[in-house]
Amino acid sequence: MLIRIGHSPDSDDAFMFYGLANGAVKSEHQFEHILRDIQTLNEWAREGKLESSAVSVHAFAYVADKYALLRHGGSFGEGYGPMIVAKAPVPIDDLRDTVIAVPGKLTSAFLQLNLWFDETYGAGARPRYEVVPFDQIIPAVLSGRYRAGLIIHEGQLTYKEEGLVEVANMGKWWQSKTDGLPLPLGVNVVRKDLGPDLCAEVSRCMRESIDAGLKERAKALDYALQFARGMDRQTSDTFVGMYVNERTRDMGDDGVKAIRMLLSEGARIGMVPNVQVEVID
Repeated sequence: MLIRIGHSPDSDDAFMFYGLANGAVKSEHQFEHILRDIQTLNEWAREGKLESSAVSVHAFAYVADKYALLRHGGSFGEGYGPMIVAKAPVPIDDLRDTVIAVPGKLTSAFLQLNLWFDETYGAGARPRYEVVPFDQIIPAVLSGRYRAGLIIHEGQLTYKEEGLVEVANMGKWWQSKTDGLPLPLGVNVVRKDLGPDLCAEVSRCMRESIDAGLKERAKALDYALQFARGMDRQTSDTFVGMYVNERTRDMGDDGVKAIRMLLSEGARIGMVPNVQVEVID
């Protein structure tokens, strides 16, 4: 059977799928890599278009009827994550009335921003925002188009070099709020109508692909650099290390707990529906 796996054209996702891409993982099924931005993958998942896909944890709330969560392939922040940045320090009180550039309404970062507002400014508080492609947020803040922006991906490593300062960090906030749980960002899912045996086979192949990348890190990083959007090798290596590690291989019970808690909190403030998180290993 042809199994289409959707993932974003980012160096960390590419690193995860190194083993499948280079033939290190053997299966009687054929795997096709579909590279799209995460917004497109989130929308496709709502249609059940692909057999397996990377999606935002936020978006998973809307596709849990069709897809089950895989214990591997997840991206978590361990005390780091999406952050609000600006050209100059911004008093926290000022953010309440500041239009913030955000990378998309279905991103996990946007859900976390809303939870942070709810906790920081009181129940029901929501950010003023405009959606801007994630790779254009830093330039938009630097140009003065926006006073503040919510950054994700490699921007978390490069914003200081660009001349920006951190105003608030969702990863630090979540770690403090949850007594140390990792911050859920992205996950891999598999379509439940494939049946338990095929879902388990997809799970095995993807776990072995991640294992191959971690085992052959230098070769996997060479492969991932094709998708590094201009980052040098050292920065790419740091970025991959942040989001492809032992927790990517298996998110652990605390990772599953963190996802359930994030979605439960999102449901509490009316951002996502109440869902049951089914996990396949």
